[in-house]
Amino acid sequence: MLHRLYTGSEIAEIIKAVLISGNTDDIQVKDILIDSRRLITPEQSMFFALKTKRDDGQRYIEDLYEKGMRYFVVSSQDSWLTRFPEGSFFVVKDTLAALQQLAAAHRTNFDFPVIGITGSNGKTIVKEWLYQLMSPQKKLIRSPKSYNSQIGVPLSVWQMNEQHEMAIFEAGISEPDEMERLQSIIKPTVGIFTNIGEAHSEKFISIAQKIGEKLKLFTKVKTLIYNSDQKELQEIIIRTGILENIKTFTWGKDENCNLRILKREKFDHSTKIAAEYQEKKLEIEIPFIDSASVENACHCWAAMLYFDFPHETIMQEMKKLAPVAMRLEQKEGINNCTIVNDSYNSDFNSLTIALDYIDQQNQHIEKVVILSDILQSGRSDMELYSDVAALLKQKHITKLIGIGPNISRHADLFDLKKAFFPSTNEFLSGFSLSSLRNQTVLLKGARIFEFERINRMLQQRVHETVFEVNLNALIENLNYFRSKVRQGTKVMAMVKAFSYGSGSFEIANVLQFHRVDYLAVAYADEGVELRNAGINLPIMVMNPEEYAFDLMIKHQLEPEIFSFRTLTMLEKAIQRNVLPENKPVKVHIKFDTGMHRLGFDKGDIPELIERLYQSPLIYVQSVFSHLVGSDKPEFDEFTREQLASFKEMGEEFREKVPHPVMMHILNSAGIIRFPEAQFDMVRLGIGLYGISDKETSKLLRHVTTLRSEIAQIRNIHPGDSVSYNRSFIAKSDMKIATVSAGYADGLFRSLGNGNLSLWVKDKPARIIGDICMDMCMIDITGMDVNEGDSVIVFNSDHSVSDLARAAGTIPYEILSRISRRVKRVYYHE
Repeated sequence: MLHRLYTGSEIAEIIKAVLISGNTDDIQVKDILIDSRRLITPEQSMFFALKTKRDDGQRYIEDLYEKGMRYFVVSSQDSWLTRFPEGSFFVVKDTLAALQQLAAAHRTNFDFPVIGITGSNGKTIVKEWLYQLMSPQKKLIRSPKSYNSQIGVPLSVWQMNEQHEMAIFEAGISEPDEMERLQSIIKPTVGIFTNIGEAHSEKFISIAQKIGEKLKLFTKVKTLIYNSDQKELQEIIIRTGILENIKTFTWGKDENCNLRILKREKFDHSTKIAAEYQEKKLEIEIPFIDSASVENACHCWAAMLYFDFPHETIMQEMKKLAPVAMRLEQKEGINNCTIVNDSYNSDFNSLTIALDYIDQQNQHIEKVVILSDILQSGRSDMELYSDVAALLKQKHITKLIGIGPNISRHADLFDLKKAFFPSTNEFLSGFSLSSLRNQTVLLKGARIFEFERINRMLQQRVHETVFEVNLNALIENLNYFRSKVRQGTKVMAMVKAFSYGSGSFEIANVLQFHRVDYLAVAYADEGVELRNAGINLPIMVMNPEEYAFDLMIKHQLEPEIFSFRTLTMLEKAIQRNVLPENKPVKVHIKFDTGMHRLGFDKGDIPELIERLYQSPLIYVQSVFSHLVGSDKPEFDEFTREQLASFKEMGEEFREKVPHPVMMHILNSAGIIRFPEAQFDMVRLGIGLYGISDKETSKLLRHVTTLRSEIAQIRNIHPGDSVSYNRSFIAKSDMKIATVSAGYADGLFRSLGNGNLSLWVKDKPARIIGDICMDMCMIDITGMDVNEGDSVIVFNSDHSVSDLARAAGTIPYEILSRISRRVKRVYYHE
C-alpha cells in the first residue's frame, strides 16, 4: 500500500499556513523534501524551504520549479505566483516547525507499537540490531542511518504507512528544550534509554540535567526499558517522578530487575550471557566480545522479551547479529574505478541515501550498482523492484548487477544495462571484474550475501596503511566557518597539494555539492584533474607556469597573475589560442602586502591598469593578497598593516576597472580573528580539516586519521639491536612490533628513536630505532596486542598537530607529505 496522500487544504490546516495557489483542488502530497539536490520525483512532492544561519531554502525554489516541482512551504510573503504561476505555496512563520507539525500529524494515523530510543551512545546500534532481530517476524519501519535530529526525526516518521506493524525511531538532542518537540513527533509507546555519558554535553549544566531532558521523550510511553545498573540514570528516573505515570522493564544485576543478568562468559569471538526472566533461566550468545556490544545486546534482549518474542527465536537471531556499518566508505578500486561500499544492510531507504551519495560523484561518467535482494521489506517483490528500477533510472545509473534469486526474477523491470546472478559465489566465479573500468561502483547488499568478499576483490591497493577522511566532519567544519562569514561573502576552498593530502577530486566533489563558490589549486595540472573529474566550479590556479597557460585556457581555469612576466605569458597564450571576444580569460591579480613572495607592489598598479586596458580578452575576477601570520597574536599589528595596505591597493585598482572586482585576503585563521576584513570572499584551507588555534579547534571536528597495522610481533633480549645502524639496543627483555608504515608513507624519519609514540588499543607505544622506508618498530612490552591489530598514527584523539610538534614542523607539512601509495578511504557517518 502506498504512502497516504495529503490534500492542500489538509496540509494548510495542519501547519497553520496561508495557501497561495492558482489551483488548490488538485494538490496531493506524498513525499517531502528539504534538500533540493536530492529530488527524485517532483510529482506529489513538497519542498520545505528551511532557513539556517548560512542558507535559505527559498534560494532553490526556482531550480526545483524548473525540474517540475510545484508544492513549496515558505516563510516569507512574496510574489510567488507571479514568478511561478503553476506553483502552490504554503506560507508559515517557521518552516522547520511546519515540517515537524506535518510529521506529528502523520504519526497520529497509526496505532501500532512505536519504540523511541535515546541515550548518549548506542542509539543507532540498538535500533539497527532490533531491526535485524525483529524484521524476520514483523514488518518494521526505522530511522534511516542516524536520522535523530530536529530535522531527521520528522523525515523518519513521515515514512510510516499502513503496511508496517512496528516502528523504531531514535532521538538525539544537543541542548535543553529540544526533546519535547521530538516526543510530539515520535509519540513512542515504548522507550529505550541506552546509557548516559559525556557525548554532546556542552550545552547542559550537568549530567543530571542531560538525563532529565532526554527522559522527556518517555513522558507518555507505556513502558521504559533501561539498565538499572547505571546508578545515576536510575536515581534521576526516580527523582523526576516519571515512574508515577509509566511502567518500567529493567535489566541488570539487581535481583529486582525484570531481566536479571547472572553471568557473562567471554570467548575468542563471542560472549554468552546468562539471565533470569520470570523465574526462568535464559541464555543468549552474541558474536561480539566488547562491553558496549554486550550492553546493546541486553537492551535488545529486554525489548524482545517485553514484546513476547519466543526465546528460541531470540537465541537464534542473537547468534546472527552483524556489525552495524556506521559509515559509507569510498575507496580507489581496480581499473581506475571508484568503489563506494555500503554493503552491510540493504533496504529501500538506505539505497536511496547511497544513490544520493554516488550522484555527487562526478569523476566517472558511468555508474554501476551491485545490488542484492532486499529482504524483509514488507512489500510485494513486484512493487519493491518496480520502485528500485524507477529509482535507478532517476539517478542515471548506467548498469545494474543484481545478486539474489528475488531480484533476478524481476530482471525485466530494469530498463538499463544489467546482469543477474543467483548468489555472490556465482557472481565472483562468472563475472569478469576486468569489465569494470573507469566507473563509480556502489556495493549495496544484505549481510547474508557477504558483499565484503566483492569489496576485497575490487579494491586497488592492499597496503596496510590507510588515510581516512571523515566527510561529515569536513562538511561540519565548512558550515562552522560559513557561520562566521557575512551573508553574501563568497567562500574559496583550497584544494592544493592533493587537498592537503586528502585527495583532490574526492574533496572537491563534496565541496561542490555543498556549494562553495570557488576552488583554488597550486598548479594547472591539479585543476585539469578536477575538470576531468567533473568539477565545474570556478578554479583559481595560484602558481601558473609558462607551459600551462594553454591548458588553463582550454579547461577554463583562472590563473593568478602576480608579475608583468606572468601577464606577458598569458597575453601570448591568448594570441596563440585565438579567443573570441566574448570569451575572455578570467584572472586573479596578486598584490604583495608584506609576504614578499609573489605579487605586484603598490607602485606597479598604474602600469598594470594600462596593460590590462590594452588586453580586452583578460577579465579580472579578483585582487587578493596573503597574510603573513594571521594565526599569531604577536603579529597582529603587522597583520593590520597588511589589511590597510591591501584595502588601499584594492580600492585604487577597482576605481580604474570598469566592472566589479572581488577582493579577498583572509585565510582560515583570518576568518576567525579578523572578521572585519572579509571583503568579498574568504579563503578556507587547513581549517576545513579541523586544524586551527587552540580555542577554535575545540569547535571543529578532526577530519583525518592515519592508521596502519602490526605486521609482526617478536621478543628481543638484552643486547639485541633494532633497525638500521643498530640505532636501538635493548637493555632488558622486550616485546616489539613491526608496523607497516615508514617514511615513504609520510612518517618523518626524525620521529624514530623514541621521538614519537604510536597508539595501539589507545595506549602509547614509542617508536624504537630508526624509521625505515616502509616500516617502523614500536615497544609493546606489557601490552596485550596481536599481529593485525590497528595502529593509530594520528586521529581525533591524538591529533596531527601533536605529531607536527614532535617533528618540529606544522600540520600542513605532515598532511601534504602522506604518500599517494597510502590508500585513501572517504566515509560518511
